[in-house]
Amino acid sequence: MFTEAVIEIKALETRYGTVVIHDKLNLTVQQGEIIALIGDSGVGKSTLLHEIILLEKPVAGSIKVFGNEVLNLSDKQTLWLHRRCGMMFQQGALFSSLTVAENVALPLHEHTSLSQRFIKELVAFKIDLVGLAANAGKKYPSQLSGGMIKRVAVARALALDPEILFLDEPTAGLDPISAGALDELIMQLTDSLGLTVVIVTHDLDLLWKVTDRVAVLANKAVFAVAPIRELTHFEHPWLQKYFQGPRGRAAQEQLIVNKTVQCPQCHLYFLENKFEEHLYNEHGHKKLIHCPQCNAQVRIDHLKKHLFKAHHVTLDE
Repeated sequence: MFTEAVIEIKALETRYGTVVIHDKLNLTVQQGEIIALIGDSGVGKSTLLHEIILLEKPVAGSIKVFGNEVLNLSDKQTLWLHRRCGMMFQQGALFSSLTVAENVALPLHEHTSLSQRFIKELVAFKIDLVGLAANAGKKYPSQLSGGMIKRVAVARALALDPEILFLDEPTAGLDPISAGALDELIMQLTDSLGLTVVIVTHDLDLLWKVTDRVAVLANKAVFAVAPIRELTHFEHPWLQKYFQGPRGRAAQEQLIVNKTVQCPQCHLYFLENKFEEHLYNEHGHKKLIHCPQCNAQVRIDHLKKHLFKAHHVTLDE
């Protein structure tokens, strides 16, 4: 389903003094996918994002974005990269002295020559796009909840209509309801805008719910890249601890509940993840699956909670 590479990283080496962060790291990101980077603290997940958009530079290796080598670009030549890639930083990184609208407008002022009137209209559109009320534009970051700050940061990252969106710990520090709402927003934006999304996260719920693939950073390199279901079977000590701990098991159990689908035609209830034959939209994201009984097409975003017992389903109303 994903055939074109938009990011290609080869033999990347990163050091801070004598401390080696990445050593011969390789990773390919395909167009239209949602891929997450996971790994223990200090393995260089956020550093890798920063290197792709040239906020930091490795000591060796190659990074190609849309087929172009970026590590040797001049400051002027990096403008195209910053226009085609949007970044949401940890904790939002909003300017506290600026309003929401002014924060979102910053990339437009810096990288375009658009009129003030058009920028104002674009900012209002981006604020609405991430699910915030129009009056949010007049507020300052100190007046926002944690979830609202993250949404503003996403709106700013989308200001220049990027093709790749980088999200650094998007759900960190949020309550479960706000984190779940942000998960939904990521999926909606990816689908509607045709984005490629790269996420650094420790959020197991996000990994199960949102991602197409997960890249595991360990021992200074990418140890594995696979759908999360496959990673749970890898015999790697850190992965086993990560997925088989109490939080990991809880996330998997919640997935079973949330991935229950009812066929609108024959009314059969079944688990989406038990059937691997999927249909995909033009961006490669799962939108429909076949009912195993009548073969009708079923939307997988129309989910309900049910209690499974043996070979039949009892509604948990």
